[in-house]
Amino acid sequence: MSDTLSAALTDSTARTSGTTASASSTPLAIEALGLRKAYGEKKVLDGIDLRIPEGSIFSLLGPNGAGKTTTVQILSTLVDPDAGQVRVSGHDLAKDAAGVRASIGVTGQFSAVDNLLTGEENLAMMCDLHHLGKKAGPRRVAELLEQFSLVDAANRYASTYSGGMRRRLDLAMTLVGDPRLIFLDEPTTGLDPRSRHDMWQIIRELVSGGVTIFLTTQYLEEADLLADRIAVLNSGRLVAEGTPDELKRLIPGGHIRLQFTDPGGYQKAYALFPDASPDEEAMVLQVAHDGSVPALKGLLDRMERESVTPEGLSVHTPDLDDVFFALTGQHKEKDSAR
Repeated sequence: MSDTLSAALTDSTARTSGTTASASSTPLAIEALGLRKAYGEKKVLDGIDLRIPEGSIFSLLGPNGAGKTTTVQILSTLVDPDAGQVRVSGHDLAKDAAGVRASIGVTGQFSAVDNLLTGEENLAMMCDLHHLGKKAGPRRVAELLEQFSLVDAANRYASTYSGGMRRRLDLAMTLVGDPRLIFLDEPTTGLDPRSRHDMWQIIRELVSGGVTIFLTTQYLEEADLLADRIAVLNSGRLVAEGTPDELKRLIPGGHIRLQFTDPGGYQKAYALFPDASPDEEAMVLQVAHDGSVPALKGLLDRMERESVTPEGLSVHTPDLDDVFFALTGQHKEKDSAR
């Protein structure tokens, strides 16, 4: 990792800590401090901190072996940490694991749907497991079938469902107990583009209703589109955390593209931005830029003062693929992500 990137990450960490401190009054769905886990000599988690506000989408990214699955397993009470303090939905993980389990839902990459049951029967089985009773159970089944557009398929065996329908049913089963925090592990793996967009809409609707989503995904554009905040985990440590736009600004290569049709205007702009990358034939200048609104406003004000008017202007920033590669040294395709 370059010295420039390391300095940017240090600055980002400091700003993130300050933001967290100033927003301490915001209710947290998850608060983890100094989380550690090792298997023998291998450190899987090496002292990570997480603060995830209620009603938000948080995405954890990282390459194979980074510790994502272990993090989810600890937070969902499946694995005990070696050290650290954790509160989930207000419950102390060490003292009230049952309270944690009662407040969360977990939807794994591999469906929990029983193919030998109908959609309605799958949901009814979950209602029985949650002891909803003879009146509340059928009412909850009907609500979920309607919410997930499965009414017409309610009496069909799950084995006949498409991939998208199975994922919707799987998530509906997770919601039977009305959890306020849901762990979604690879929720759209294997889905066609239409089904993926349908699932994204369902996730957004859940969050608008106050549910918190903890998302792990191998699709970086999915995290970019959905997540309020993203953390990048590498070798058991959080190497960066922020909004998608904040993370993209950590990586060099952002620029503003100025397009001209008048040679005189092009030359005037080049004189104003002598460090820009020029394309004289296309009359295009690429001006280095971090993608932030203040920096963009400063550039526009400067051009206005000097009467420089481009025909077109577009902002280009590194995407999450670039962020992932720079922070972990691995390409996105390698993150089939456990």
